[in-house]
Amino acid sequence: MSRTLIHGNSPDVAAVSPARRNANWLFGMLFLLYMFDYLDRMVVASLFPFMKADLGLTDTQSGALVSAVYLSIVIFAFPASILVDRWSRKRSIGLMVGVWSVATGMCAFVAGFPHLIMARMFVGAGEAGYAPGGNALISAMYPQEKRSRMLGFWNAAIPLGSALGTGLGGVIAAKWGWRHAFGLVALPGLLVGLLFFFFARDYKTIELIKRSEDEKARRMSRRDILRQFTGTPTLLFTYLGFIGNTFMSTAFLTWLPTYLYRYAGVPEAQAGLRGGAVMLLALVGAPAGGILADAWIKKRRNARLLLPGISTILSSLVFFVAFAFTGGALQYALFLVGGVLAVVYVSGASAVTQDVVHPGLWAISYSICVVVQNFFGSSLGPLAVGAFSDAYGLRTAMILVPLVSFVGGIFFLIGSRFYVRDAAKVERVKIELED
Repeated sequence: MSRTLIHGNSPDVAAVSPARRNANWLFGMLFLLYMFDYLDRMVVASLFPFMKADLGLTDTQSGALVSAVYLSIVIFAFPASILVDRWSRKRSIGLMVGVWSVATGMCAFVAGFPHLIMARMFVGAGEAGYAPGGNALISAMYPQEKRSRMLGFWNAAIPLGSALGTGLGGVIAAKWGWRHAFGLVALPGLLVGLLFFFFARDYKTIELIKRSEDEKARRMSRRDILRQFTGTPTLLFTYLGFIGNTFMSTAFLTWLPTYLYRYAGVPEAQAGLRGGAVMLLALVGAPAGGILADAWIKKRRNARLLLPGISTILSSLVFFVAFAFTGGALQYALFLVGGVLAVVYVSGASAVTQDVVHPGLWAISYSICVVVQNFFGSSLGPLAVGAFSDAYGLRTAMILVPLVSFVGGIFFLIGSRFYVRDAAKVERVKIELED
């Protein structure tokens, strides 16, 4: 028998969660897959010194290996999200995990930079729709009042996977070579992806129905769908806020190990571990951001964007001071504080992309966020730092990065002014789980 969940933003709407065992099992699988997503994505960052010596890569080429993934995500995220929303969440995700895992393994067999960057493009193609699909499933499986919290715990997989990638990559490369690092990290995700494909429980695809003022239901037109996004200022400013944050976080994830090696005298094998430790502390920031946003929203309706605005501005200031004015132990301590603050925004802001649109468009809403943040943020961050590093030095490049994040925080604060109005317009929709 199907279980029904009711999603909407009116005070009289109560979301009925499914069996806790099924929801928590599904959440655990989604968490592991998100962790392997970022592990496979970021393992290359700790391999830069090894590949530079073996393949003769420049800093610009090294940064491009990360940017290639995000550019590929930009290309494929929107069509992948349509499959997620209109076909199947679990089947789409299972297939995508297979693609990115195999592509990561292919990186172990490349002959040079052109082959390597092509393989990295396939990694991005596989990962393109995972974040939209995961957001949609979690939004369906848990009631709206817990949405920021659960998305916060889920997004903790990002720093965990990134830290494991940058940490383990350097250790494996130092012992067995950089090619083995790619091969070994590809296997776990592939196995979990197969389990998810065959055993995960999905919700039934939601019809795109719009109700008029007299409560008559009709199918949404393309214009109605377009206005869900272009006519919702909260979404537009949230997307812009994501750009600043992902520019900074991806740039630091990519280049912090190299910075520590060049400027702090940290050995190559340990630089990845030290850099990964900074981002690992985001394990505290993402869940804390979700818990705080869900608690504050009971008193302040627009808290899911106010908190991201405040935390983003604070994190950008911490990193700017660290790179511009400090060094040694104090600098690394500020890196650790910044690592906590840098992802506080993601829980509330991710929930907002689901709060203010029709539930049948959840994956598409987040895919637009993915496209925007990756095209203007994540794909440009590593490449821009690499280019500035070649021209002016890596330290100068890292000083400038937090300024972009600061602007992102301002956009979140502006978006918070529209949240209450936009959330009130969302349709009440029944969601049924598959048998």
